[in-house]
Formats: sequence, C-alpha cells, structure tokens
Amino acid sequence: MSFDDDLLVIGGGSGGVRASRFAAGLGARVTVVEDKALGGTCVNVGCVPKKLLWYGAHVHDELEDAAGFGWHIPKAEFSWSTLRDHTLGEVKRLNGIYEKLLQVSGVNLIRGRATMTGPNSVVVNGVERTAKHILIATGGAPVRPDIPGVEFAVVSDDVFSLPTFPKRVAIVGGGYIAVEFGGMFHGLGAETHLIVRGEGLLNGFDHDVSNALGEALKLRGIHQHLRSNVLAIEDHGDHKTVITEGPGGVMRVDVDLVVLATGRLPLTKGLGLEAAGVVVDHKGAVMVDEYFQTNVPGLYAIGDVVDRHNLTPVALAQGMMVAKTLFGVKPTPLDWENIPTAVFSNPTVGTCGISEVEARRRFADVAIYRSIFTPLKGTVSGRKEKTLMKLVVDVATDRVVGLHMVGDVAGEIVQGFAVAMKCGATKAQFDATIGIHPTAAEEFVTMRTPHVEPPPATLVGPPTSTGTTTATTT
Repeated sequence: MSFDDDLLVIGGGSGGVRASRFAAGLGARVTVVEDKALGGTCVNVGCVPKKLLWYGAHVHDELEDAAGFGWHIPKAEFSWSTLRDHTLGEVKRLNGIYEKLLQVSGVNLIRGRATMTGPNSVVVNGVERTAKHILIATGGAPVRPDIPGVEFAVVSDDVFSLPTFPKRVAIVGGGYIAVEFGGMFHGLGAETHLIVRGEGLLNGFDHDVSNALGEALKLRGIHQHLRSNVLAIEDHGDHKTVITEGPGGVMRVDVDLVVLATGRLPLTKGLGLEAAGVVVDHKGAVMVDEYFQTNVPGLYAIGDVVDRHNLTPVALAQGMMVAKTLFGVKPTPLDWENIPTAVFSNPTVGTCGISEVEARRRFADVAIYRSIFTPLKGTVSGRKEKTLMKLVVDVATDRVVGLHMVGDVAGEIVQGFAVAMKCGATKAQFDATIGIHPTAAEEFVTMRTPHVEPPPATLVGPPTSTGTTTATTT
C-alpha cells in the first residue's frame, strides 16, 4: 500500500517539530499538521513567555537590593503593557522561526485540525491523508475545576495577554505553575495569594525544597493559604471573591484576578483515537511502551499527551528517539533517571534525581547533606532570604542520587551538576572537586558532614497561612 507520507505528525510543538525535522533528515517524507501557532505550549504559553515575565519580576529584586550596594534609585514605575507586548513579540518571532525550520528541513506543513479515521489515516480540512506512521504530539491544556463561578477565573494560558495588570491576584494551586506565577505577579507589584489544597508547595518535590520555598515566599509577603479548598468564585464587577475552606474555617479573599493553576490534561479529546483503536488512561493520556509506540503498531505518541515528565527537553528527546526508531537508527529507550528541572519561582528551584523520601524507599541506607545559608549578596543587600542546597546519597554505592537547590540561578547551577549525576558521580568525587570561590555552587562540593534528623514520612509544608492578609474569616 502506498501512503502520502512516511510520517505524519499531529502537533507542531517542540516534540513534534523535533521528530519531524529529524525524520526528514533521515530521508523520510514528513507532514506536520497544526491548527494553532507553531511551538506548542513551550513557545506560546509556557517556558519562553514565562521566563521573560520572570526576568521582568526579577528586576524588582535588583532594585530592592541596590540600596545596600550604594545605589540610590528613584522609585521605579512598571508598565505591564510594555512587558506583555515585548513578550508576545518574541513569541511571534519564534513562531516564524519554527515554520522556517520546517521549511528548510523539507517538512510539509498543513494548517488545520487532524482527526484520525484509522491507524494510518487522518482527515484535515475535509481531505483524507494517509501515512505509514502517525505520531501524536498534541500536548496538553489547563484544567478548569468543577467549582461554582469557575467562569470568572482565567487559566495560566491567559496570563500572558492580560489587558491590564491586577493589583491583587489569587492563584489556585501549589504546583510549579502556581508558584512561578505567584512570584511573577508579586515581583511585578501585585498583592498575591496562593490557595493550596495540599500540605505545602510543590507536591512531589523534596520536602526540604517545599519548606525552603514556602519560607522564602513568606519573607517576600506572598500569602499562602494551605490545606484550603476553593468552594466558589464570585464576580462583583469591580473585584472577585474566592471563597475557601481551610483549617481556620471559611475565608473570603477579595482580588482583582483569579488564576487557575490546578494542573493540565492531555489534549486527546476529539482527536479520533477510538477510530484508530488507541488506548488512553483515565486522564486521556495516550498509553505507550518504552519506545513510545501505542498499542497500535506504527502509531506513536510523545510529549505532554503521554503525561510523563512533561518537560520540553524530554519531549525533544522523545521526538528524536521515535524518529531514530522508525527510520534506520538503532532504537534506544529513554533514560528516565536524573532528568534535571527548574522551577522559575522567586527564588528559583533546581533539582536533579530523586527526593529524600523516594531515596529512603529505594535504598537501605541514605546519607543526607544539607546546607542552609545567607548568600554573600544578601549580607550587603539586607535580603533575609536563605539558599538551600541538599545532596541525597546512596551509602552502599556512595552515588549522589538526588541534588536539590532553592536560591538564585538554581537552574543554571543544577544543569552542570546534572551532567555529573548522569555519569554516576559519587559523593567522594563531589568532595574531590575544587570549588569556585566565592559562589553558591561551591557549596555542593564542600558539604562534608551528614545532616542527621528523623527521616520524613511525607512532604511537610510551611505554616497554614503566612504573610499579612487582607482576607476576612467568617
């Protein structure tokens, strides 16, 4: 049977574009189908615009810290429209670059929504197209929880194009998206509330990371309402009210904007997967094997749509692996160990490997090295914020299995150490490495004394509510 394409990719995000370009480079006839802006979540409503807003918020820290270094700066004025428009301009520029990359790679681009009609066919704009292999790379989308008044809130995707900047904002959620936007809104001048259902921030991260970040946000004046469920959202015209129930009873938080950061779900609804016989889980995530093949031979899925380590570099690696698997290069399963990541909160979080809790589940004997200190800059600026650095070591092998940091440029620091961990670095090798002085990064190679305290049973967060709040309790 002849096909229109060797590979048809549904979705023009980071993973889909990487897979299509790599496959075309291996001689395949490739088509990408996309009905939205190229670049997916990362370019349009994720990594790129988020980091640019983070840079904007970080300027606030530099202005605050300047006085301790002798700089007397007049009161600064912030323009949301300037930052927003410059950010959206960069996103548009990247959209064009992605399209050009497809063109120079010889990849055919079809603008439209693809619906599968079988394991080797889709319909786009009313026209059927066939392919020997199909790759699903449709990404994910924000969840809107089923609560009264949810229509009065925006989701994280909407933040980048807000017409005006709020004076007060409530962010529902305690994960990485919530704390990133929390730091951004606060840094740009908004009174900020985090309404968190769980015991602490960043559920699933190391408990010391959660606690350190919670304490840092408290010092900055970000209000954290932990163990709080949202009962309803009310619209009063000139403001909105989030009604929550927590340890202190029912609380009403008055704000100008409510942002939902309650997770994302795979975008598989309406894709026609049932026509191809593709199996999905209870959340709609496509089920795949170690080579990202679905239960249907020749039909693959990568990225957020498979809901495993939803990070752009992971999707890129998956896309390359699928292309290699399909077009002549020996397939190699993806190594899920020691995938580094950063949370662009204020302060930032960087982590690689596993948490202390997970390490104690896996290994018979674990050693913990932890340092909490005031960074050198803070000794002059007067900023009270602490830096956390932590190593988790499997005693039997001396291998460093977890590395965690909360502090300035944590992502930049952890990326380098991730290479060492991928190579199986031991604590002895960390100890033998000469540090660069004076830096925060050197602390990772100078910690010598194990930290001793009862091992954590579960993630433990900061106090229930922190900061001076304008909310009222009824």
